[in-house]
Amino acid sequence: MIHQLRIYEIFESNKAAFHARFRDHAMRIMARHGFRILSLWETRSATRTEFAYLLAWPDTQTKAERWASFKADPEWIEIKRVSAIEHGDLVGAIEDRTLTPTAYSPQL
Repeated sequence: MIHQLRIYEIFESNKAAFHARFRDHAMRIMARHGFRILSLWETRSATRTEFAYLLAWPDTQTKAERWASFKADPEWIEIKRVSAIEHGDLVGAIEDRTLTPTAYSPQL
């Protein structure tokens, strides 16, 4: 089992639209492609607002295959296109980290 941490820079001006798109569309489509989302957070610093979420995968190959299928999903492509027209860019910088547990890590 591996975990993936995704961190998106989001914008205060259209944050509600981002959350609506992720909640109402991305999560549903991700589930259809076999994503296992463990938790979601919003964080704020002095310079930016971020949305972070944690995924669980059986291995790196599965992670890569399922991300590829999600990104190629016609429904997701159309939702992103329409939301960009209505609200502009909803996501800025994206950080993607694969988390490998240490030998002394408690099990999730």
